[in-house]
Amino acid sequence: MTSLRFVFLFLLISFSASAQKDYKLWLQYNSITNTSIAKEYIDNLQGIVILGNSETIKIAEKELQTAFVQMLGTTPEIKSEIKGENNLIAGSQFSLNAEIKSQLQSDFDKINNEGFIIKSISFQNKKQTIITGKNDVAVLYGVFHFLRMLQTNKSVKNLNIADSPKTNIRILNHWDNLDRTVERGYAGFSLWNWQKLPDFIDQRYIDYARANASIGINGTVLTNVNANALILTSQYLEKVEALANVFRPYGIKVYLTARFSAPIEIGKLKTADPKDPEVINWWKNKSQEIYKRIPDFGGFLVKANSEGQPGPQNYGRDHVDGANMLADAVAPFNGIVMWRAFVYSEHDANDRAKQAYAEFQPYDGKFKENVIVQVKNGAIDFQPREPFHPLFGAMPKTPLMMEFQITQEYLGFSTHLVFLPKLFQEVLESDTYQKGKGSTVAKVVDGTLFKNKITGIAGVANIGNDLNWTGHPFAQANWYGFGRLAWNPYLDSEIIADEWLRSTFSNDENFIKPVKNIMIESREAVVNYMTPFGLHHIMDTGHHYGPGPWVSNLSRPEWNPTYYHKADKNGIGFDRSKSGTNAVSQYAPEVAKLFDNLATCSEKDLLWFHHVSWDYKLKNGQTLWNGLALKYQEGVNQVENMQNVWKKTEKYIDAERFHEVEMLLEIQYKEAKWWRDACLLYFQQFSGKELPAGVEKPTQTLEYFKSLKFPFAPGNG
Repeated sequence: MTSLRFVFLFLLISFSASAQKDYKLWLQYNSITNTSIAKEYIDNLQGIVILGNSETIKIAEKELQTAFVQMLGTTPEIKSEIKGENNLIAGSQFSLNAEIKSQLQSDFDKINNEGFIIKSISFQNKKQTIITGKNDVAVLYGVFHFLRMLQTNKSVKNLNIADSPKTNIRILNHWDNLDRTVERGYAGFSLWNWQKLPDFIDQRYIDYARANASIGINGTVLTNVNANALILTSQYLEKVEALANVFRPYGIKVYLTARFSAPIEIGKLKTADPKDPEVINWWKNKSQEIYKRIPDFGGFLVKANSEGQPGPQNYGRDHVDGANMLADAVAPFNGIVMWRAFVYSEHDANDRAKQAYAEFQPYDGKFKENVIVQVKNGAIDFQPREPFHPLFGAMPKTPLMMEFQITQEYLGFSTHLVFLPKLFQEVLESDTYQKGKGSTVAKVVDGTLFKNKITGIAGVANIGNDLNWTGHPFAQANWYGFGRLAWNPYLDSEIIADEWLRSTFSNDENFIKPVKNIMIESREAVVNYMTPFGLHHIMDTGHHYGPGPWVSNLSRPEWNPTYYHKADKNGIGFDRSKSGTNAVSQYAPEVAKLFDNLATCSEKDLLWFHHVSWDYKLKNGQTLWNGLALKYQEGVNQVENMQNVWKKTEKYIDAERFHEVEMLLEIQYKEAKWWRDACLLYFQQFSGKELPAGVEKPTQTLEYFKSLKFPFAPGNG
């Protein structure tokens, strides 16, 4: 009996240790094993001087202490004033003495209100390192950046860093419902336990805020864009206030989704018409009520007249009327309205890809200055690959906010390893040509192209209450990478992967190099085994789990995968050229010309813009049919390579995370083959051609794949 107890205790301790690793995300603060680097850190960081006593500064102090103990095995001396040399000084500009301020004046001129300075200085002829900014939250950002340098084994000698975020609003959109289900969430239930709030503050709320602050995220929308008006009732606002109080010291503002029909549903009005005086007054009073509780409330996110959601069009009004009415309500409190441009109508199914542009572009310059229009990265819906949305660059008088999806709705859910910063970077680097060459999407989003006053990037969160937050250890990298790109849309995804791996797992180059390679390749692998050459939206219906290119019986044409691929005996692809739906005309002439011409359209977007013959010759000399089949096979091969690479990493990391990823890669491999076989069997009906050499033959029939049902598919929330 005693031995059994010992075994149980051992297993419990082992589980707790591994659970902690999974839970700690990229803030592992692993012990630094390189002795020369550890010595450099200890020599240069002999004490910590904390200037100020705000909650935020106390958080920064605690973070430094925790990190130093864990990484260097030493408890640093905490000082309230600068004594001796080789101290790390942390405090805002306001807290610095005149001598240090004068040394740093030119650095302060380089940063904005959220930017930080990390610099090696001399104070009274003694060497010091300082972390500062214009306020305490900026100092906290600087502390996390400094600790990332330690985690990734960077030198701390002769530092001279001045860094600011390039966007104002860096925000997570939680598609969390009030019953704690999460729409398109694949990592358990919602973090927000409304039943226990406001009196019970789960440690997860604090850890969530800490993780976001560490990558510069400064906002969170707590509720689903398919909104529930109840969140705006006093019963729920009391709970939202409790969360806002937790997040505030970490620099994070709370936002809510506003259901447009709330004046009817919870206000007992007969209408929600944005021109109705009673409705206008209701929203003003509601905003006042919210700001009385939460003085730094960020504002509202709105999905209106889209996929059945109520909106101003229900009353013969337009998006400008709706957005501006809400903007007026929050303007006295410096709040903003994020108005989503994700709209498409069953009454205009000619080409869903054209609808958001057609509906919103004419409104350019008509929105109030505290409205920002939130636009998905592509014109359809978070596909494995889409050309950039034509609205970017096409509304010079309106700030546009990027909306990326961090959760993997169309990319295999949290069972597939897909490094999404590669996708994000591809979109941000795309050139709109709207003000000539070099008018990238990133320059639209950060406001530099059109000098917008408010700027932002939103990410649909992949976070749930799973032990590891995101369902897949590597899905944590997508949350991390989103934050880093929201801070700086010009960062290279390879640098982000390197940072994340070193902070999360190990600094051993034998681990870093091969695993970084599979991360960088992983997004292309998904495109290859799901939607090569510009195919899109051929996922099974509703849950979007697995392939369903045969689905054609849904009530709206643009809900059917057959609408998007248009496979027939003559070829495959959606003709958006000038001779088709002319969606190309929504881009700048230089871009439209490239997309419109078969010879110049990039093959990665080929079937997005053109209906192409099965015998069409690709640049590598293969026919389209053979090339398509070989791409599906290449995707499968890439996942197999990911498995082989991962198997060699066992000696570099903990057993629990190694086996977790190993099992998930096996699922991904099976599902990649499923995608390949189901799609090729279906498209083969139209091409009438044999599979080329090098493509594995399916072991099941098309009818088998069509018969599959998935009542257990998560994320329908």
